[in-house]
Amino acid sequence: MIETMAFDTADAGSEQHARTRPGWLARLPWRTGEDWERPGPTVAQQRHDVIGTLVVLLVSALVMEVSRGIGALAGETRPIWLQHLALALIILPLAVRRRYPVAVMLVCSAAFLGLGLLVPMVATQTSFQAAYFASLYTAVAWAKDRRMLWLGTTVVIAVMALWIILAFTVSSAYDGMLERVMEGDDTYRGFLPPLASLALYNFAINAAFFGGAIMFGMSAWRSAHQRELLVKQSAQLEIQATELARQAVLDERLRIARELHDVVAHHIAVIGVQAGAARRVLEKKPEATAGALQTIEASSREAVEQMRSLLGVLRAGEEPGSESDGGARRTPEPGLADLPALVAEHGQLGLSVSYHRSEDVPGSLDRVPAPLGLSIYRTVQESLANVRRHSTAGSAVVALRTGTTGTGNSWVEVETVDNGRPRTGSTAGSGFGIRGIRERADLHGGTTEIGPRSGGGWRVRVRFPLH
Repeated sequence: MIETMAFDTADAGSEQHARTRPGWLARLPWRTGEDWERPGPTVAQQRHDVIGTLVVLLVSALVMEVSRGIGALAGETRPIWLQHLALALIILPLAVRRRYPVAVMLVCSAAFLGLGLLVPMVATQTSFQAAYFASLYTAVAWAKDRRMLWLGTTVVIAVMALWIILAFTVSSAYDGMLERVMEGDDTYRGFLPPLASLALYNFAINAAFFGGAIMFGMSAWRSAHQRELLVKQSAQLEIQATELARQAVLDERLRIARELHDVVAHHIAVIGVQAGAARRVLEKKPEATAGALQTIEASSREAVEQMRSLLGVLRAGEEPGSESDGGARRTPEPGLADLPALVAEHGQLGLSVSYHRSEDVPGSLDRVPAPLGLSIYRTVQESLANVRRHSTAGSAVVALRTGTTGTGNSWVEVETVDNGRPRTGSTAGSGFGIRGIRERADLHGGTTEIGPRSGGGWRVRVRFPLH
């Protein structure tokens, strides 16, 4: 418990510090993503570091011997083996530069300072200085602990300044150059005194190299940060795409469930009514019984066909089967043009249905989108099926109309009303039909009015906006 409280206090303190930190400080280029830790090098990268360091060491030794041949190391009195050892001491730590970046930078800084005083002519070799700047670049690009990095960078800058001072005070690396100036050779003279000119020149060169190494290191570190962010974003997008695909499947299943409920409820209601009628007139009116059985047969066939059409969606991507093995064939979804046939079908079943169609602008119903037309058709189908199942009404009115609101927005509305009362002994139903009507209205941004009428009967009114 004590440890947990301590961690919570530390987290709260860090959050408070983050809130009180000046905004300009967080926006500085070297502060961007400071909380991120760059992953360590891979095995392949470490192997490449080792091989590359050995190759650089061999090439540097060869270049130093070539330089000796043209007099670049004239005046160096240290043994040749010591000169090569000095060169190796600053290059070999680069073999683990990405694994221990800050430590390698500090080691190379110490080597640069010490060896620069011990063998100053070797310290002027390009490979010697390049190794030092490579360690600085790697530290900035790969350090995980950024606070330790900036502390170490401060030490490095102090080492650079100290090295320049010692080079002019303790080392004799520049004695020959200054002697030629002091001897009176006018070709060596400039605007500033010789010592000041040499000091400024060396300071500018070192500042440029050190600053370049730090800036290139920061650029590499930010690039790695951006790459990791892109990888995470790609993974997140993939997860979201998978979730969207899964949600699309769920939505499609819900759509199929609504369609199946409407189809099955409608046709089962027809079959139930006709079966009851056939049972009552079986002995007295065989002709009426035959007609009822024909209606049952036709309704059951239509129900099976529509269910096959809907369930065929679940077999998308498979090879279509033959009719003998139950292969599903998708048929066009019903729409506004099929409403007269739906009304006539109920009329044949004994429910007198009158259908009215009105448009505020001629042709406005023809511009209703197919998905919206399907929702209107299913709304009327469910409403009439409920009248037959749960109401004593012998007639119903279906009205399809369009209009415009006061703000100029168009709408399409379907209304089904009857004048009956709840049927005695009728079940209340599952409620999925009315729920499906409301869901279809919500899907298209519409509104519903479902319930009993004040003068008797039942009303289902759904209004959809037309975009």
